Amino acid sequence: MSKIQLTLACGDYEITRPLIDGTVAPDGVDLTVLTDLDSTTRHWRFLRNREFDVAELSASSFLLANEVGLPIVAIPVFPHRRFRHEFVFINTKKGIRGPKDLIGKTIGVKSFQATAIVWMRGILEQEYGVPHKSINWVAELDEDVEFVPPADLRISRVPDDKTLEGMLVDGQLDACLHTDLIDPYMDGHPNVARLFDDYKAEEVAFFKKTGIFPIMHVVGIRKDVAERHPWLPIELYKAFDRAKAAGMKRMFNPRVAPLAWWRHAMEEQEKLLGPDPWEYGLTDRNRKILETLTHYSHSHGMLKKRPALEDLFLDVSQGRKRGGHRV
Repeated sequence: MSKIQLTLACGDYEITRPLIDGTVAPDGVDLTVLTDLDSTTRHWRFLRNREFDVAELSASSFLLANEVGLPIVAIPVFPHRRFRHEFVFINTKKGIRGPKDLIGKTIGVKSFQATAIVWMRGILEQEYGVPHKSINWVAELDEDVEFVPPADLRISRVPDDKTLEGMLVDGQLDACLHTDLIDPYMDGHPNVARLFDDYKAEEVAFFKKTGIFPIMHVVGIRKDVAERHPWLPIELYKAFDRAKAAGMKRMFNPRVAPLAWWRHAMEEQEKLLGPDPWEYGLTDRNRKILETLTHYSHSHGMLKKRPALEDLFLDVSQGRKRGGHRV
C-alpha cells in the first residue's frame, strides 16, 4: 500500500524521537524528518518559505501567521515547553537588583515576537510590575511574521556588526531576555549574571500561583497539505501522542541519562506539575496557557484581536466514545 510522502521539521527530543527513528509513524504517511535546524531558523523557513509539509513552530509566531492569513494550520500538539525565568540576564554594572530595576532600561531580545520573549515579557509585567512599554527594546533578528508595532512601543534593531551578547557584556544593553543560555554567562564573564539567582524557586512559585507551564511551540501544517489529505491532522496528532508516551516511558528508566538523581528529578516534576505536564489537546489546562499567551501577544501590540482557540487549531477529535482500542 502506497503512503503519502511528507517532510517534518522538528526538534530532536525524547518525546519526538520515536517519530524520528521510525518506531512510531502516522498511519498512511512516510515521513522524512529534518532535525538539523535551530528553532529560529526552522520557524523562519516554514513561515516565510513553507519549505516543510509539517513543522514544529513558534506558538506566538503562529498566532500572527493566523491573523494575517498565512496558509498554515496547526494541531494542538506542543513539543516544547519551558519556564523562562532562567533566561533573563543582566549587566552586573547597571545596579539591577530585582525585576523593577528593569523599568526604563534598554533590554535586548532575540526577536520581539519569539514565544520565549513574549512569555517572559508578559510575566515581568503581570507578576513583577514591569510595564513592557517602560522598556527600550532592542531586537537582534527580523521577526518571523512582520507586524507594525504600536506608536508608543520603543523597539529598535541590533546593528549587523553587533550581537546581543556582546552588547550586554559591553554595557550597551542593561539586560537581555534570551531564548537560550548565553555564552558570556556560561563562560563566567563577570559583567553578566542572571536576574533571578534562584530562578527555579521563582518558576515553582509562578506555577503554583498560575498553573501555567508555558507552551513554546505548536505543530503547524501547510494548509494545502491538510486540505488535500483531510485525514492527516488526526493521524499526525495520534502519532505525536504515541511518540510522547513512548518517550516519557523511556525517561522513567533511571539508566537513560548519566545523572545520579535522574529519577528523583522525574518524580519531583510529577509531584509538582502532575502526571502529564506535556499533555496535548485543548484541555482546560492548555486552554488557560494558550489564552494567557494570546492575551500577552494582544496586549503587547502584535495581535489586533484575540482569536478563539477553536479558530486556531484543527479539530482532532474522532467523535464521542470513538478512537479507542476496539476494532
